[in-house]
Amino acid sequence: MVPFSQALTSGAFTVDGAMGTQLYERGILYSACFEELCLTRPDVVQKVHEDYVRAGATVIETNTFGAHAMRLDKHHLGGKVREINHAAVAIARLAAQDRAWVVGAIGPSGYFLGDASADDLAKVRAAVGEQAAALVDAAPDAILLETFRQTGELRVAVEAAVAAAKGRVPIIASVSVDENARMADGTAAPEIARQMKEWGAAAIGINCSDGPMTVLEGVQGMLAVGLPVWAVPNAGLPRRVDDRLVYVSTPEYFGVYARRMFKLGVRFVGGCCGTTPEHTKRIAASARMAQSAGMDSTSPATPEPGRENDDGASVGMMPAAHEVWRTEPPPPVGGAAPVPFADRSALAAKIGKRFVLSVEVNPPVGLDPSRAVAAARMLKAGGVDVVNIADGARAQARMSNLALAVRVQAEAGMETILHVCGRDRNLLATLAHLMGAHDLGLRNLVIITGDPPKMGDFPDATAVYDLDSIGLLKLAFRLNHGIDPGGKGLGGVTSFVLATGAEPAALNYEREIARVALKKQAGAELVMTQPVYDPAVLTRFLDDVAPLGLPVLVGLLPLASHRNAEFLHNEVPGMQVPEAVRDRMRAAGGGAEGRREGVRIAREMLAAVKDRVQGAYIMPPFERYELALEIVEGIVR
Repeated sequence: MVPFSQALTSGAFTVDGAMGTQLYERGILYSACFEELCLTRPDVVQKVHEDYVRAGATVIETNTFGAHAMRLDKHHLGGKVREINHAAVAIARLAAQDRAWVVGAIGPSGYFLGDASADDLAKVRAAVGEQAAALVDAAPDAILLETFRQTGELRVAVEAAVAAAKGRVPIIASVSVDENARMADGTAAPEIARQMKEWGAAAIGINCSDGPMTVLEGVQGMLAVGLPVWAVPNAGLPRRVDDRLVYVSTPEYFGVYARRMFKLGVRFVGGCCGTTPEHTKRIAASARMAQSAGMDSTSPATPEPGRENDDGASVGMMPAAHEVWRTEPPPPVGGAAPVPFADRSALAAKIGKRFVLSVEVNPPVGLDPSRAVAAARMLKAGGVDVVNIADGARAQARMSNLALAVRVQAEAGMETILHVCGRDRNLLATLAHLMGAHDLGLRNLVIITGDPPKMGDFPDATAVYDLDSIGLLKLAFRLNHGIDPGGKGLGGVTSFVLATGAEPAALNYEREIARVALKKQAGAELVMTQPVYDPAVLTRFLDDVAPLGLPVLVGLLPLASHRNAEFLHNEVPGMQVPEAVRDRMRAAGGGAEGRREGVRIAREMLAAVKDRVQGAYIMPPFERYELALEIVEGIVR
């Protein structure tokens, strides 16, 4: 095989896909230490590697992302750093069989969410140095530092790996960025690329992040540094379904973006979280196209991808929707009579009597909520009835939605709907959160399960999920009857309006309809849909949930540009933007004309269904709240 350091200078390389999600699909629990499997289940790890090589990967990563002491100590395995890393390289070599290069993967510490102290960074330097030395001794073709979000931690990790390598193998440094292609401290992709080069990296890039579109945007700014560039995105944004994370970017979509990346001059393209051998096949096909177009390849081999059987676990059977259409939630034993629906809030009093308008206004990133409060004032003046406030939107550093809701109601005189999700609080914290919200005068809730923190700025933050949306609804329903989860009386009743979410364009539509019925059975009184761009999709949904008798607020998110439309369609779960709509946005382009076309499309959608729904739930993009008023002007106001 050609030395990897020589191969870096030319060619189009296919990097493998996710390891963790593939191990999970093969029956390994997420709570297990995946790196320990190199010792206890080497056959499973080798099979994952082999599937990727068979699919066309010419670069495979060892199963060592967390195989340094700082992560292994959590599993009481800190003394096995050398043993695990040596085993991982040997397993990957067996799978590669001279058809792919092997790079030793090293991930971040997982301990630091911001600026770290000198002592903290010294621990990172020691841990990465120890793992890098162990990997170098096992003789991989390169070392990869990946998924780093914190600039300070990245620097000591790169320097430690370079020192341990002593020039024997090249160091690849790859970061994870936010939707604006920036590190957690705000450092932009071109600048972090320049710094990685200064620190001694032989190749640089971006992995993980939001998906192909964000990674493509970020690596474009890295190419000017002059080093080979690595682009390994997630399969879009993950969505939690029961106990699984589901990624929605298709292999075909990955193939399109791989071609764009190779065309720009990116050398290495692969897949991160949620990607499969099917994604790898599409990337490999794009690599072959790039090579035939003149991007000379020095890969050891480019095998033709074979056909693989799907290996995904099936989703458990849901009850048929008709089985619970007419089932009302039974009052809890010992509970008091609830407050009549129309008496619980101003919003409740309006539903069914007039078309209601809700607009999403979230806390900005950071400490200053003044823009959000000002937006609420503007929307109230424009005739909007209520503002929605998401719970930890995009898993970023925002103040609590409860705090913003209290300020909006006090300072703008605008009623609010508080999103409540199961991601961040256990049962006790959720109970306290709801009781506190009621005491502070918040009456409207929309109950959701919540997106996993993997999609945000802090991927090492842990999710709780003691309760999913149905469990949360049951909890709030009991509070409305004056009963806590243990059956004890509260000395009064809460008066929450209980809304829930639904996805008319869900991938598993039958399951979604069944869950809406179960949500009603759990206490839901109002449905707020995900954004819909196809009247036929929404009509089907409204027909199917009509027997439930639940009021529906249709979700509308005006498209901002063609890029925005493609991102929503291909990378966000539960979203479908019809090709005709995307063609319209493509013709309109970006900027002001793109926004105007997006508003026109939303207005057409609203006009088509306004007589079948009780209101609209508008989500203006990029804090352009004025677009919400443009959508409803002359249609419902």
